[in-house]
Amino acid sequence: MRLRPPRRYRTSMPTGPRPALCLVASPGRRASILELAVEADRQGFQGIACPSLGGALSLCTSLAHVTERIRFWTSIEPIYLVHPSEAASTASHIHEVSGGRFGLGLGVSHGPALARLRVDAGRPLEDITSYVADVKAASNEIAAPIYLASMRDKMLGVATEIADGAIWANAARSAMAAQFERVPAATAETFFRANMVPTVIDDDRAAAEAVNRRTMAGYVALPNYRNYWKAVGYEEEMTAIQKALEGGERDRVASLMSDRWLHDVTLSGTASDVREGLEAWADTGVLPVAVMSSTSGGQVKAVGELFAAYA
Repeated sequence: MRLRPPRRYRTSMPTGPRPALCLVASPGRRASILELAVEADRQGFQGIACPSLGGALSLCTSLAHVTERIRFWTSIEPIYLVHPSEAASTASHIHEVSGGRFGLGLGVSHGPALARLRVDAGRPLEDITSYVADVKAASNEIAAPIYLASMRDKMLGVATEIADGAIWANAARSAMAAQFERVPAATAETFFRANMVPTVIDDDRAAAEAVNRRTMAGYVALPNYRNYWKAVGYEEEMTAIQKALEGGERDRVASLMSDRWLHDVTLSGTASDVREGLEAWADTGVLPVAVMSSTSGGQVKAVGELFAAYA
């Protein structure tokens, strides 16, 4: 394999009609996922976000070898699961081998998820600051840009001080303009910004929205997400959902998700509807990352539906 020489990574927002997409390295389907990545690269999609589910750094290592132009990043690698020196060396390797296309997305994850792994979490703002400092200290001259999971304002403020960009997941589009006021004007043009948007393409909009409601049921169960949505204008919905969860009434959660909230944080409907929604996200200054689900299949089918929407 002929390696491309390292080049300076461009963190400015890409231009073009196609969004980024999310790929999960599902066990037993990893070869198929890499084929999707190659096709996304060929078609000119703007990026690939790799969640921790299935092994983000491992997937990114493979992407460095099978793709040629597309950028990709971890979205996110939880800081409590990888020692900073290992994260630094792995990120440097991927960044070099890919010719400068890799970004190291980091985050603190969520208390319930860490508890299941028997990992003790500390103080998020202090821990992420210390971790990034350790990664930078351990990095050699070929260092990947660092992005931080930054749902709420305090973490976004930290990201603008110590990182090269911020990553949201399930963010409310209506809240983006206010949050961007925290990004200093001097760095606004080069500060990478991306948001993971749950997306379902189907002419049957009700069926598509039902899939998104099932997807979001897992996220509204996490206190950090509920607190974010409360802060951006959805206190009534999140309070009702919290009471239902505390009362053991999980079967009521989907019905407590208002249409206004669902349409602000997810995308669903026809291919044209979804394309318009992704373009609206891009207009906010955020690179939209389509996190695809399907009403009639798994990840491969869902991503294929996204490809068809831009054919």
